[in-house]
Amino acid sequence: MANIVKKNEEQQAVEWSPLRAMRSMMHWDPFREMSQLTHWDPFRELSRMMPLERAEWSPHFDVTESKDAYTFKVDVPGVKKEDLEISVTGNRIQISGKREAAEETKSDTVYAYERQYGGFVRSFTLPDGADLEHAKSELKEGVLTLVIPKTAAVQPKQISISTSGAKS
Repeated sequence: MANIVKKNEEQQAVEWSPLRAMRSMMHWDPFREMSQLTHWDPFRELSRMMPLERAEWSPHFDVTESKDAYTFKVDVPGVKKEDLEISVTGNRIQISGKREAAEETKSDTVYAYERQYGGFVRSFTLPDGADLEHAKSELKEGVLTLVIPKTAAVQPKQISISTSGAKS
């Protein structure tokens, strides 16, 4: 997150903080009340709990419906087939996986650390008529594609309209 700096009346640079702004507007600090109860400093704890690397990541999903099937496409670059899992319970499908962090040596100088690592889980509820028995998936070039066909009973049907020659 980029730092936002604003100048006050004395022209001294002060780092802008949304929590500080909220406290000054409302004259209320919820963390002060919490710390009185537990003697816990949330800012110190957060800095210890949040290292540079992230614990989880969320790949991007495209979910589309055609007249024949539901298609899920997931961007999972760097994820091995063995680290992906697709499970079904009733009409709920769950796609999960993990991406391992690359090992870095202590002699490396890190200038940016933006790639996300860890596990992810996404669940989707499928409508009635999804044929989970004939679902197919493929992992190709970092994209997981899952195609779930529709049963014949839920595919759209055309009903012809007849004209009757009504006599007056």
